[in-house]
Amino acid sequence: MALPVLEQMLSAKTLAADGAKAFPKRVAFLYIPNGANMSDWTPKAVGSNFQLPYILQPLQAYQSHLAVLTGLAHDKARANGDGAGDHARANATFLTGCQARKTSGADIKIGVSVDQIAANKIGAATRFPSLELSSDGQRLSGNCDSGYSCAYQFNLAWKSENTPAPPESNPRAVFDRLFANQKKVEMTASRALRDRYQKSVLDFVLEDANSLRGKLGSTDKRKLDEYMTAVREVEQRMQAAAATPANLPPGYVMPIGKPNDNEAHIRLMLDMLALAFQTDSTRVITYLLAHDGSNRSYPLLGIREGHHEISHHGNNDQKKQKIAKINRFHTTQLAYLLGKLKAVKEGDGTLLDNCMIVYGGGIGDGNRHNHNDLPVLLLGKGGGTVKSGRHLRFADNTPMTNLYLSMLDRMNVPAERIGDSTGRLEGLS
Repeated sequence: MALPVLEQMLSAKTLAADGAKAFPKRVAFLYIPNGANMSDWTPKAVGSNFQLPYILQPLQAYQSHLAVLTGLAHDKARANGDGAGDHARANATFLTGCQARKTSGADIKIGVSVDQIAANKIGAATRFPSLELSSDGQRLSGNCDSGYSCAYQFNLAWKSENTPAPPESNPRAVFDRLFANQKKVEMTASRALRDRYQKSVLDFVLEDANSLRGKLGSTDKRKLDEYMTAVREVEQRMQAAAATPANLPPGYVMPIGKPNDNEAHIRLMLDMLALAFQTDSTRVITYLLAHDGSNRSYPLLGIREGHHEISHHGNNDQKKQKIAKINRFHTTQLAYLLGKLKAVKEGDGTLLDNCMIVYGGGIGDGNRHNHNDLPVLLLGKGGGTVKSGRHLRFADNTPMTNLYLSMLDRMNVPAERIGDSTGRLEGLS
């Protein structure tokens, strides 16, 4: 079973210039579909003295760790002569900055995504070079959007211009991947044994954990105890979620996901993300909360229409309010993740301090299908390299890939260009 990053694991090579122990930086990219109600997303004031609008209000407790980035764009998500298919292009371009070849066949082509550029450079330092998560299932073929392959909409990470890195949407499978020994026969046997005797994965490593605990200092003991408690809580919530059937009011569509409850599913996946970072199992994660064009309904919010359906709001105020509610639902889940990361202490700071998390989508207003003025947040402080707690407004149509280049610099991953980038995004420090 993986361990959290303990201070005793940090060798002399990890010492910063001032002699302090330097914890690894982590990056994550979270995607939301169908744009946002931008009037309820964008703060009115620029700089550090700004109030969070309706959609971002769930992030109030983490405002000092948040940067709202206004004015970023993905030009290659535009048609550029290829006609309809904005949802497929939005997904495919989000981390690549490249134009997707319009095909529903096997000859897909896009570009290497920023997460995989990072994973190729720093992935050898962890058990997994990267981790790909989704709240949707895997789809690698078929026609999903106006002649574009489903591979474009159901994958964020691309290992090469022709090869996506398919995400995992089953929290149980992610959990086993993180906390098993990767031998399929033993993974299957261990899970069967746990299910049969209703034991936690912790029960199988308790003796070793107690032996290790006796060799640790007080700070590392606390971290180990907190971590093992967190693992057990995730196990219990997975068991409860799997046993709870969906209970939808009449007329509502069953949400897609595992477990049946969408919020429970998202939070379990966010638990996996937090645990993967906490254990330093990987430092690069992508998470597709829902693919662009998703028509999931949100009965929990009193919204029976599908998300994609009402994103074509035609400036109808009631529909725009429903879009804002869905957007706020997603930022509420983001706040849940930030709380998890902030609760993990790393030296004098927290795990959140050592993260850079991009949260946003490849469409601005879902009604217009525009790919400029995108809803984008950057969360975390990148190990002290990002100045947060601000609303930054950039010139309209500034390539979002410029942000990625700046993030790679902070990860010590040199890159001259990503997709349509034109340089570094200035002003983050």
